[in-house]
Amino acid sequence: MNTRQTDGDPLSGPAAVDGRASRWQSHREERRRELIKSARRAVHALGSDASMEDIATAAGTSKSVFYRYFGDKAGLQQAVGEVVLSQMQRRIREAAQSAQTPREGLFAMVSAYLQMAETSPNVYTFVTRYSAGDPDGGPTAIATAGALGHFFDSIADMIARPMRAHLGEGKEAVIGYWPNAAIGLVRNAGEQWLASPDSPAKPDQETMARQITAWLCVGIAPELPDVQ
Repeated sequence: MNTRQTDGDPLSGPAAVDGRASRWQSHREERRRELIKSARRAVHALGSDASMEDIATAAGTSKSVFYRYFGDKAGLQQAVGEVVLSQMQRRIREAAQSAQTPREGLFAMVSAYLQMAETSPNVYTFVTRYSAGDPDGGPTAIATAGALGHFFDSIADMIARPMRAHLGEGKEAVIGYWPNAAIGLVRNAGEQWLASPDSPAKPDQETMARQITAWLCVGIAPELPDVQ
């Protein structure tokens, strides 16, 4: 009878099991990152309405692989959105840090936002909008709303911090409400600009960023006739 103990055997002990599990988890994470990159490239080329099957075909794999890793289209949108929005957030933060005044900071942030969105309008639309009628999608927009909500909350906080430093005490009502109102203006104006077809009347990116910044700082008062 073989009485050889296997305790401590590197090929059969708990350490070997843990090692295999760790390698498998690492493999899954790497594969997931690859699929996200492939999905992003596919959406950039095919459009924001690309189906899971279209995306899988462009990635050289099957639709079932994407379902296995992301659950459904909403899960894929969330995963791609977390990557894209994190990059946008980092770029906007870097732009704001180099500004000398609050207005320069606003312009830098708006400009960075528009630049990133304009780099791939299809990808931006894919991660910020959701069509419940898409047969490949989930029943709600909860997954994508989470990543998007976190992104805009972070941007609102970036806006509020310099305001708090420059305005001082007693301005909590302004600091509490205005950054979120500003986000709504920037996002809606930016998305309308992004979706507008190219024409002589369409502002370029820098002009649009300066116009939005002016609306944020002084509103449309300069455009209005004096009212006696």
